[in-house]
Amino acid sequence: MKFGQKEFTSHLQQAIQEKEKQIEALLERLNNEYEARFNQVHLTFETSFEREGFDPFQPGYSSFISIGISEEGGELIDLHTVPIWVCERSFLGLTVSKNLPGSKVTGELLDESIEEVQVEVYEYAESQLVDIKSEDRT
Repeated sequence: MKFGQKEFTSHLQQAIQEKEKQIEALLERLNNEYEARFNQVHLTFETSFEREGFDPFQPGYSSFISIGISEEGGELIDLHTVPIWVCERSFLGLTVSKNLPGSKVTGELLDESIEEVQVEVYEYAESQLVDIKSEDRT
């Protein structure tokens, strides 16, 4: 869901922070459930919550989750990311870093519910396990 700079309110900031907290908790549960299962097939399952920047309403701020699967040696096999909030400055539809006259600051918030994100990440983890087991890595 896109928001213009005029829509940047304390209510929106609270919504962003709440969604980040909920998804971070979801990520912890996911990691607890799947880390051992992936270890059984000699793979590493890692999750992380990333935040770049300090102010959600400043261009360059972003928050997202990453789910990575790698071999024991560290080589990444697959990576899945879900952006939560991204704030950027654009000019004529192109992202810019400088405050050009006529540029606009917008933000985009993940419009899926926590339940929908949960289904997405759990389905991703399960599908990766099925794919790995079908390759007979055990």
